[in-house]
Amino acid sequence: MFMIMSLFAGLVILATPEQAEAAAVQTYLRKVRGRDGRIRYVRVRKPSYYRRHRNRINVAAGTAGGAVIGGLLGGGKGALIGAGVGAGSSALYTYKFNKKKRRYVKVRRY
Repeated sequence: MFMIMSLFAGLVILATPEQAEAAAVQTYLRKVRGRDGRIRYVRVRKPSYYRRHRNRINVAAGTAGGAVIGGLLGGGKGALIGAGVGAGSSALYTYKFNKKKRRYVKVRRY
């Protein structure tokens, strides 16, 4: 009986709610050169998962799409060929035709 009560008491301590903390937004420090030439660090938000892994996600989606279409048309061997064709075409699209474009925005503070 003592063992059961001590086990129950231990579980009650673990089950008590802790203070809820707000979800912390992860930030990075970006090096910025001011108009006076001095370098300072500015906090910026962490980029989204897609923005960080854009190339990998696009190639994986193309590979999966090619495998599905190849599997429907040609079975297991077709799925393998379709995956290869999908990976190649999506890599060509991602790395050659639709490269990442840096967008420079001029910020005016009056």
